[in-house]
Amino acid sequence: MWKFDNCQVPNIKIPPPGPRAQALLDRDQHFVSPSYTRIYPLVAARGSGAVIEDVDGNLFLDFTAGIAVVSTGHCHPQVVAAIQDQAAKLIHMSGTDFYYEPQTDLAQRLAELAPGKSPKRVFFTNSGAEALEAGLKLARWHTGRSRAIAFLGAFHGRTYGAMSLSGSKLVHRRGFSPLVPDIHHVPYPKGPEARTVPDYGRRFVEQIEETLFKRTAPPDEVAAIFVEPIQGEGGYHVPPPDFLPALRDLCNRHAILLVADEVQTGMGRTGKLFAVEHWNVEPDIICLAKGIASGMPLGAMIARDAVMTWPSGSHASTFGGNPVSCRAALATLDLLENGYISNAAARGNQLSKGLELLQRAYSQVGDIRGLGLMMAMDLVKEHGAPDPALRDAMVQTAFQQGLLLLGCGDSAIRFCPPLCISSEQVETALHILGGILAARKLEKLAV
Repeated sequence: MWKFDNCQVPNIKIPPPGPRAQALLDRDQHFVSPSYTRIYPLVAARGSGAVIEDVDGNLFLDFTAGIAVVSTGHCHPQVVAAIQDQAAKLIHMSGTDFYYEPQTDLAQRLAELAPGKSPKRVFFTNSGAEALEAGLKLARWHTGRSRAIAFLGAFHGRTYGAMSLSGSKLVHRRGFSPLVPDIHHVPYPKGPEARTVPDYGRRFVEQIEETLFKRTAPPDEVAAIFVEPIQGEGGYHVPPPDFLPALRDLCNRHAILLVADEVQTGMGRTGKLFAVEHWNVEPDIICLAKGIASGMPLGAMIARDAVMTWPSGSHASTFGGNPVSCRAALATLDLLENGYISNAAARGNQLSKGLELLQRAYSQVGDIRGLGLMMAMDLVKEHGAPDPALRDAMVQTAFQQGLLLLGCGDSAIRFCPPLCISSEQVETALHILGGILAARKLEKLAV
């Protein structure tokens, strides 16, 4: 297995895209869907831990983890070994029609690890969007109700049910109507005041009852409320401490199911296996994907046993819970529980403190927020208005210097590296960011 232990990272030998990368980009432009959202010309060849090598031999420090997916790092030896072992035994048999041990093992483990004392069951999918689709279907089936509530700024996926629940960007919805009906959107509590104003989150929940329930969505017709414990694509917004408990209370009063979208927040990213554990909340349904199998396609919907009442044949998936993906997930859970979750908390604290130092040094750095290795840094103009152009320029400059980043929200850079990230790698990333901000400051002074 390729390793980078003795390599300097980042190490840019040829300004990207190099000749090999450019040749692939030229072919890709002719044959791949234009709907993909590539923002810089990284052509990955291989990876190890938090390092990616491109086809021209450049080494990049990866603070994206394949969009928060490779939780244990690229090609972790234990995950690779589990994949190889299972692939030599049984690649596919469809767990919706037959039985095999890896699927049952993983279902039991997830059910027992899920927050709360209620017995749980698991339905496996291929992706986060499919997990949300399953959650919406189950909520409607179990309650006999049609309506659902989601939040402005939320991103739940791009298939029709998940897209209808999303409220993040117009590009996700424009041109695709009609969407799934009876889905209502309400504001999500966010911003610095969400962390300082007393009862801020509870007030948002009270507004659901005072406005939505009394005017457009009778509570006895609402099947579920879908919420990201921390908003992802919407900007990595951490809710106030009273928000999720108040939402749980609201659902209890009206026999509404609480569905937690933990696709991006789950599997140790925030310093706990499930983000809702930070607020001691037990959802009725949890949707997982991304980091669950550290790079293999897998999603899961975990529901309370009393909620998963749908009958045989009402929902299924040919590839969901594939034996190879399940083995990768079991290996991932072993690693998460044996050091990587605690490392996410420690490195997240280090990253947060480093970003706060940049905030004090540069006026362009706005709000810093997040939990564990799910952090964000806003880029702002002189009067605090979002500056998406500066954010995009910083992401591009960081790429040219060998640091892989992504944006989120209006003008934020998100930091979601593999949970194996080291203290030295965090310091390297902070150093690169500081250098970019310092250079832009000098450029502005020169003008």
